[in-house]
Amino acid sequence: MTDKKYLPSVIVLYLNYFLHGIGCSVLGQAVIKDALAGSWGVEAMSITAIAAALGLGRLIALPFAGPLSDKLGRRISTAIGGLSYAIYLIGLAFAFNAGANGGYQIAYICAIVGGIANSFLDTGIYPAVAEIIKKAPGVATMGIKFAISGAQFLLPFFLGVTVATTASGATSYNRLFYIFGIAYLVLMVLILFFPLPDTDQKAEKKEGLIEGIKKANFSAGSIAMILIGFTCTGTFQLWLNCAQNFAKEVVMWEDPSSMQSFYAAGTMIGLVVTAALTSKIKDVRFVMIYPAVCLVMMIGVLMIPSQGVLKVGAFVLGWFGAGGLLQIATAVCNMLFPKIKGTVTALVMIASSLCNYTLLTAAASMTPSGVMIMNIVLTAVGVLLGVFVNMNYSKMQAAAETEDAAA
Repeated sequence: MTDKKYLPSVIVLYLNYFLHGIGCSVLGQAVIKDALAGSWGVEAMSITAIAAALGLGRLIALPFAGPLSDKLGRRISTAIGGLSYAIYLIGLAFAFNAGANGGYQIAYICAIVGGIANSFLDTGIYPAVAEIIKKAPGVATMGIKFAISGAQFLLPFFLGVTVATTASGATSYNRLFYIFGIAYLVLMVLILFFPLPDTDQKAEKKEGLIEGIKKANFSAGSIAMILIGFTCTGTFQLWLNCAQNFAKEVVMWEDPSSMQSFYAAGTMIGLVVTAALTSKIKDVRFVMIYPAVCLVMMIGVLMIPSQGVLKVGAFVLGWFGAGGLLQIATAVCNMLFPKIKGTVTALVMIASSLCNYTLLTAAASMTPSGVMIMNIVLTAVGVLLGVFVNMNYSKMQAAAETEDAAA
């Protein structure tokens, strides 16, 4: 299925996303928030605004990261992503050391660079693994999600072995930032030399984002579908970044980091089960059912807060919130706009990144319980959007088929 000469390259590409699983989750860990907040003299929830800056970085880079990947190649895009991620992670260590003397501001800038890194990794690695594993691009994409979830599952262990105490008695996780930042630099060097499939993009003229939008015929249903990219991202990002704070403050759970492993296990199992179900159930049904399950679970967590319920909640949100729902939403949009798949994918990802930035920024100044309520309201909106899309899907699908036939 794959040329053996590309096997080392595939491993390096997936390892980039294994490290990304650490980078995108680390600021959501209660112990990391406490350590950074202690160094900077701020409230722990204020660290959520740093996580939000990752979304801002993605918003900045998304419009040009894809075209650059097509023009300069997957290798350059992946290398830029790896270098930027190293700056983000190592920068967090420097920010911790800076303390109240600008540490928070340094971390915010580094997080923006981390978001830019995410965009370049996405536009470099997603097409690269699909080009290598040509006969099963779906398996290639699932490999990326598994790499991320595997790292998230192991994150509590990594936190345990890298924690240290500074000379002043403060808790520090700088070892984790340095180790994974340097690992990104190593992968960046390797990808510059390992073979990747050549892609001839010169023969095909690519339309820009604005040109694609102008040619699209958006209906209320298709706009609702794109907005699901916003709501479904909010569901799992608010949980990932704030649920541990809820556990500490409401349930008085001293170290809720094990929630991360339950969340990651749910994501990995959800990926496998969802992939199997998509062959029997229409993809569009998931954008209604999965948010509904998340909604019920979060209401249960809010009404019956306990360690046991939070562990179940983490597993359920990992499965039904992060176990492929955003990818399914993107796939449905692609089916509705067969002529501008790249454009509509960009729109869904922009909606996702906009959510990441705006809602996590808002959450930074809220109580953990307030964030949980906000997430419940947002997810309820997502359920309504999913119901609306499903009610109008036949009409939307017919319009897409007519447009495709006319092309």
